[in-house]
Amino acid sequence: MKPLADIRILALEQYGAGPFGSLHLAHLGAEVIKIEDPSAGGDIGRYVLPYAEGQDSLFFESFNRDKRSISLDVSNPSGRKVFEELVRHADAVYSNLRGDVPAKLGIRYDDLKHLNPKIVCCSLSGFGMTGPRATEPGYDYVLQGYAGWMSLTGSPDGPPEKTGPSLVDYSGGFVAALSLLAGVHQARRDGVGMDCDVSLYDTAISLLTYPATWHLTADYTPGRTRRSAHPSLVPFQAFPAKDGWLIIACPKEKFWHRLVAALGVPELADDPRFATFTDRHEHRAELEDLLDAVLGTRAVEEWLTELRAATVPCAPVNDVAQAMAEEHTRARDLIVATEHPRFGTVEQVSSPVRVGPPPRDHRRAPQLGEDTGDLLDSLLGYDEAALARLRAEGAFGTSSEN
Repeated sequence: MKPLADIRILALEQYGAGPFGSLHLAHLGAEVIKIEDPSAGGDIGRYVLPYAEGQDSLFFESFNRDKRSISLDVSNPSGRKVFEELVRHADAVYSNLRGDVPAKLGIRYDDLKHLNPKIVCCSLSGFGMTGPRATEPGYDYVLQGYAGWMSLTGSPDGPPEKTGPSLVDYSGGFVAALSLLAGVHQARRDGVGMDCDVSLYDTAISLLTYPATWHLTADYTPGRTRRSAHPSLVPFQAFPAKDGWLIIACPKEKFWHRLVAALGVPELADDPRFATFTDRHEHRAELEDLLDAVLGTRAVEEWLTELRAATVPCAPVNDVAQAMAEEHTRARDLIVATEHPRFGTVEQVSSPVRVGPPPRDHRRAPQLGEDTGDLLDSLLGYDEAALARLRAEGAFGTSSEN
C-alpha cells in the first residue's frame, strides 16, 4: 500500500495552488476526490490556454493526475446532502477559495463537526480566513508584490520582477498539504478535527526567512543584486562564459580555494582582498571582474567539466527543454506519462516527495464528473434510481451543465 492509501480527501479546489498541494497527497496514495462545481464548468484550470480543448487542458493535467472527480453543486439542497454524506466518510475537506468563502459554503469545522467529529477542514486562501484582507482574492503575482519578493528579484537597475514559476502558489500548496496531514494525524490521535487556516500571504512572508530577520533585527534593507548574486556569500552568482552563462557557488571557504585552482588562478586565494568571506564581500566588484575575464575564455561545458572535477558547486543556466533533457532528470524518475483520450500520451513532471520507492502506476487527471456515479455508489450506496432523482433535483447541475 502507498503511504496515504487510508486517507480520503474531499477537495473543493481550483486552478494551481490548491490542486498542486493535493497532487502530492494523491501521489502518495491518498484518495483525492475533486468536488467540481458544474455551474462554473468545474475547475477553471480545465480551460487554461494554450493547450486546452473542451473541458481538458494540459495545465489541468499537470495538477490533477491520480485524482477522481465528482460534479456536485454544494449550494443546491440535494447537492449539499450528498456532500454531507461524503463528509461522513472522509478524513479531510480541502479547499482553496477566498478567505471568506469557506464560511459562506459551510465547509469549516464548526459547520461539519456534527457530521464527522474527526473531520479536518483545510483552507488555503490568498490572505487567510482572518485579518483585514480576508475577503480579497489573492493570486501568486499579487502575493509576490505584497510580500516583497519582487523587490528582491531581477537586476538592480531593472523593474521589479516575479519569479519564473508561481512559487508562492506551489509553496502554499506544500504548506497546505503538510498542515492537512498534521491535522489528520492529530484527529486520529485525539478524536477531534479542526480547521487549518493556511494562506498564500503567510507562506510568502515566511519564505523571506533570513533577509526578514536581518531587517527586523538589524535594520537591514534587502534589495536586488547583480546577476542574482547572494547578498553576502561571494562568489555565489551567475557568470558569463564564452558561449553562455553558468552558476558558481562558494558557500564554504573550501569551495573558494577549489574554484581558483580549477580556474588556473590559485594566486587569488592568497590575495588579501579575497582571503575571507568578509574580504570578498567588500571587494565583490573587483573579484567579479577578475573572474569574468577568466571565465570568458572558455565555453560553459568546458568550465563545468573542470569545476565538477574539483567538486565546486556549479550548474549551467538551462532552459526548460535542457532541464527536461538532463540525464539526472530521467535517472531520478522525474518524468511520468499517462494516456489521455484527447491528448494521447501526456508526459509531465513527477512529485519530488519520496516515501519509499516512487509510484509508477499513475492515472491521468479525471474528466469533469467522470467518477460521480462510481463514487456515490461505492461510498454511499446510491443506485441508478437515487442518482436519477438527484440529477433531476439539480445536485449535479442543470441539464445544460451536464
